[in-house]
Amino acid sequence: MAGRRTTPVFTENFARNLEALRLFLGTEGGLAFSRLLDRLFDDIIPTVCRFPQSGRPFLVHATHSIETQIRVKRLRARLQPGDDLREFILDDCMLLYVRRSNRLIFLALKHHRQLSFDLDQFWR
Repeated sequence: MAGRRTTPVFTENFARNLEALRLFLGTEGGLAFSRLLDRLFDDIIPTVCRFPQSGRPFLVHATHSIETQIRVKRLRARLQPGDDLREFILDDCMLLYVRRSNRLIFLALKHHRQLSFDLDQFWR
């Protein structure tokens, strides 16, 4: 419901994503990362907590590969009845969260240039 404040919950994965993003941006991106954190915690998260449907539904995206279809199936299996999985685009990042009852569970934050798989591990 719009206008009714919900309680934010941050997953360990979300915290790991923040650290990974800091490392990804490197020392040259320190100022950009600091600005992102300020905007995220001072503006975006409070706004999303107040208006949880401000993000767009995540599971409406078309899946074209078998791998993606398998991952979406696994993701759907982890959701509880009534969960509303949403994404919020923030500059160069995508914020993934689930609305569950009167809580917002922040799951992930990724920069659009971050890969979803570990190439270093692949090339060893």
